[in-house]
Amino acid sequence: MKVGVLVVAYNAETTLVDVLDRIGPDIREQLVEVLVQDDHSTDDTFVVASAYLHRGSPLPLTVVRHPANLGYGGNQKAGYTYAINHGWDVVVLLHGDGQYAPEVMEDLLAPIRDGRADAVFGSRMLTKGAAREGGMPLYKYVGNRILTTFQNGVTGLRLSEWHSGYRAYRVSALAELPFVGNSDGFDFDTEIILELHAAGKAIAEVPIPTYYGDEICHVNGLAYARDIAIDTLRHRFGRTGFGGGRLGRVAEPYAYKPSAHSSHGRVLQMMEHRPPLRVLDVGCGPGWMAEALIRQGHHVTGVDLAEEPGVRERTDNFVRADLELGIPDDVGANFDVVIAADVIEHVRRPEQLLADMMHRLTAGGTIIASVPNISHWYPRGRTALGLFDYDQRGILDSTHVRFFTRRSFTRLAKQVGLQPVARRHTGLPFDALGVGTERGIGRAGALVDRLLVRLWPTMFAYQFVYEYDLNPALDDPTLDDPTLDDPMLDDPMLDVAPDAG
Repeated sequence: MKVGVLVVAYNAETTLVDVLDRIGPDIREQLVEVLVQDDHSTDDTFVVASAYLHRGSPLPLTVVRHPANLGYGGNQKAGYTYAINHGWDVVVLLHGDGQYAPEVMEDLLAPIRDGRADAVFGSRMLTKGAAREGGMPLYKYVGNRILTTFQNGVTGLRLSEWHSGYRAYRVSALAELPFVGNSDGFDFDTEIILELHAAGKAIAEVPIPTYYGDEICHVNGLAYARDIAIDTLRHRFGRTGFGGGRLGRVAEPYAYKPSAHSSHGRVLQMMEHRPPLRVLDVGCGPGWMAEALIRQGHHVTGVDLAEEPGVRERTDNFVRADLELGIPDDVGANFDVVIAADVIEHVRRPEQLLADMMHRLTAGGTIIASVPNISHWYPRGRTALGLFDYDQRGILDSTHVRFFTRRSFTRLAKQVGLQPVARRHTGLPFDALGVGTERGIGRAGALVDRLLVRLWPTMFAYQFVYEYDLNPALDDPTLDDPTLDDPMLDDPMLDVAPDAG
């Protein structure tokens, strides 16, 4: 393996030579390069490193001075990019201030050599009491433990320490991460852990000795704690679909929301007391809702662009098709119900898809469709703060090409000849967010959310679920005007009061 060492140095003129000398002969023979990157120090770090090189260093040394200070994270970005471009297999991060022991470098390399890890972190906390015995100040020890506990709790990782700067990475794993977009500050180390975790990379820890000398600490503790807390929470939100997914990504291709107060749950409620019907599930995804409908006694045909694993087992019939081009003829016709749950917003011409769905209905058939509410407080608030951007999922899903308010969705349906016969509102998708609502804070939050949906649906309803038919005789004028009460809601927690906006 081509092993390289990245030495990040800033104002390290008094410690750098000792750090390089402590890289032992056994390790030296394995190294293809030792890259010393002086991050535009204000002392003679670069002069010292250059002198060490020119007097005949036993190390395969390369010395670089940045023309401007890149910051701790920026220095690492430059070094990892260098490692990728120069074909290294492994890069070891070593600090030029002498805080980490080069003598135990082989311990960091072993799990990568053995194929057990993509990243290895040296931990000062694995050996009980070693950190304090090595001179770690009490306030730093306590802060380290508090932050590590918080980060483990939020992410589900079980690291003994998140805050060691002594690390080794498989370069091919780094090449898969968007680390160039990470912070230039000290929270870079946290962000790269989060990216490794989101990418499913294997992380190992090994014990390392603790040393605190006379080096100057350049970390602002409070700002550092704030930054890593924000990064960790962004990862947690990213794992539930919020954000672009740089620090945390959604693993599953499709979010099934079966709870009673979600869009899929509402659709299933609207179908459960009906006799067996022929159902077309447009945009069925992996077929989880189709499977639930079949358990209710219905015959379900699913159609979607991608054939997800297991979808044919969860549907009575599956047809693969691009809904932008319409519903293909081999899907058939004469369906009693056509369902489009969270689909309309994904097509550029939703009126054409709705019209095509109408043509698949038998006489007296109905369409059940749900759409996200762009006037919900979340996108409204982000826009008001100038933070509008796309998420992986939810109302601002990056695959959404059309956005709807309640009024615009009912107007669209009316344009193609559909008449509303039932309407439901949904609250926040707590199940998709991974928040339990059976007890405690989750239950209280869900109850408050439902109350707010009742009081002000266009602000707090997460999605609208409508049932339409083609028979004007069934038209209810109270449903035609979205500012009036909905008499068809059977959940008293979600009765819709006069619209407040």
